[in-house]
Amino acid sequence: MVLFRDHRFLIDCGEGTQRQILQSGLGFKRLDKILITHAHLDHILGLAGLLSTFSRWETLDRLEIWAGGPALSRIRDLLFGVVLRGARPPLEVVLREISEGGLMEDDYFALSAFPVVHRGGGTFGFVFEEKPRRPFLVERAEALGIPAGPIRRQLVEEKAIRLEGGRWIEPDEVLGPLTPGAKLVHVGDCGSTRELVAVCQNADGLVIEATYLDVEAELAAQFAHLTARQAACLAKEANVRQLFLTHISRRYREREILAEAQEIFPSTVVARDFDHHQIARRKAP
Repeated sequence: MVLFRDHRFLIDCGEGTQRQILQSGLGFKRLDKILITHAHLDHILGLAGLLSTFSRWETLDRLEIWAGGPALSRIRDLLFGVVLRGARPPLEVVLREISEGGLMEDDYFALSAFPVVHRGGGTFGFVFEEKPRRPFLVERAEALGIPAGPIRRQLVEEKAIRLEGGRWIEPDEVLGPLTPGAKLVHVGDCGSTRELVAVCQNADGLVIEATYLDVEAELAAQFAHLTARQAACLAKEANVRQLFLTHISRRYREREILAEAQEIFPSTVVARDFDHHQIARRKAP
């Protein structure tokens, strides 16, 4: 789950998702957007239980599910043909087909999708990117005698203000240079990283699969998955700040995956259930 201000995005919804959400303590409040990476059943079957729960508890008025065409077809069959069986849902369920490019944005961030190579097609990854901003220079504001409070907010919004003595202060006097916001890239199941370098460039966080070790690279290619080494090479080439590995095969120990990746890209962790990570913007050099 990705949380930013009042937004909550659930990425994929496998079996047992609603149980994990409850156990995590995050709950279902404002969880009205679900992003699906692709059509394979282990990424969508949890939608049935989640919709059933929402129907009983009536926690939401509207649920948006974003996915590629093949996934939406399966989701439509699952929800309307199996769960609801033709009945009218108690909440508005909106199925949105993904194409490459922007999905939504507000004053603070933008969400976009990009194609990913995997079996069956219609697979997408997602970029969550904070919009650039000009930092408020507190020391400069203090030196100019600007009191704390709403008046400073106006300057942050790049509006000139007038002090009690009649002196005007322009935003440029207390705002620093434009700095990029934090960038998080999420890639689900993936069979090739060649097309991902540009979209992952300078990301503060990259979540990506590492199903296999390099010793079984041929098997990974056969099933369109990645090795830990491939994921780490992508992070290094794209100048990523932090790498989070997921979708680990049970045939390996976590330390084996971590060792292979960290040999190439030290800033790597293997993501575990209920982990919390904050994706922060890089500090200017």
